[in-house]
Amino acid sequence: MTAEEIQSDLAPMVREGTIIAINRNINRNTEIGDPIELRHAIARKLSTETGQPWSTDEIAVTSGSKHALFNAAMVLLNPGDEVLIPVPHWTSFPAQVLLAGGVPIFIETRANNYVPKLSDLASAVTSKTKAIVVNTPNNPTGTIYDCETLAEIGQLAVERDLWIVFDECYGAYVHAPHTHHSIVSVAPLARHRTLVVNSFSKSLALTGWRIGYLAGPRPVISAAQALQRDTTCNPNVISQHALLHHLDSGDDAFQQKLKRQISDARTLGLSILSTLRSIPQPTAQGGFHFCLDLKGWQRRTKGPGPESNADDVVNVLLMDAGVATVSGTIFGDPTGVRLSYGVDLGSLDKGLRRLSATLNTWN
Repeated sequence: MTAEEIQSDLAPMVREGTIIAINRNINRNTEIGDPIELRHAIARKLSTETGQPWSTDEIAVTSGSKHALFNAAMVLLNPGDEVLIPVPHWTSFPAQVLLAGGVPIFIETRANNYVPKLSDLASAVTSKTKAIVVNTPNNPTGTIYDCETLAEIGQLAVERDLWIVFDECYGAYVHAPHTHHSIVSVAPLARHRTLVVNSFSKSLALTGWRIGYLAGPRPVISAAQALQRDTTCNPNVISQHALLHHLDSGDDAFQQKLKRQISDARTLGLSILSTLRSIPQPTAQGGFHFCLDLKGWQRRTKGPGPESNADDVVNVLLMDAGVATVSGTIFGDPTGVRLSYGVDLGSLDKGLRRLSATLNTWN
């Protein structure tokens, strides 16, 4: 139940595109910007999703979203530059800021339903602030930022001359009545200072294929491609051609199937977690993770000692319930526990019932 991926078969059009590429003996490196048809297909996809035109020279194809985030950090940041990161956060955000010589500045959101307050963001901006990370739907919390929040962040970026790194990797999984919006749609004036990060790891269940993209202003994309040319070179060439075949097919049946699978798992999971007596039910607005908030419920370890944190809870759940979860400490949240529901319904049912029974027996 700790996974960052969905248990699923391979998308039919991806499989077909893979076979076609292999039969064509495609086995050599490509130039960083090639095949240009793939960048065109991604630009077309983004144009449809955001309602704004995107061109091929505003797209860099990367080896997954982590690679896109790394490239963004390396081309944007100078040593000492500060980056605002709402907490809880995906683990790569601060790590990559640090790798680029930057300084992560953490913005607490837990008291505001995991959504950053504009006042908190604004008060954290200094002369060294270079960027704000916006991750919606959020990993680990599943929170979706509403239009008002996105518009406020966009306006702040414009007024204070900041970059926005907009990670929407879980945008394919949004649960009614919530809706995912791109920040460049809600705050178009911030488009020229926004970098969009996405991948096909989640939307097509292709985590192992390492294919994603970075989209943004031409000068930044050009710099990112120059960096990539001297680091990783092109992403996996078979992944590129397989994805292009899928995008050109226009067949979204597989993605709709995945969405139904995740929706069914969420419904089952929320039903079981509703039996927890002392822990609030997670909202799970998007993505495929449940985030349990333990801050009002602290179990003391056996015998004398300090109150336990999420690390202790995770260890006991593994030993007592046989359920693997992820401690929120790695996300900057020592009172949170993350669960994945991107697994088959049978395993999910068994695991969550064990987890709930174990937590309900603790004082």
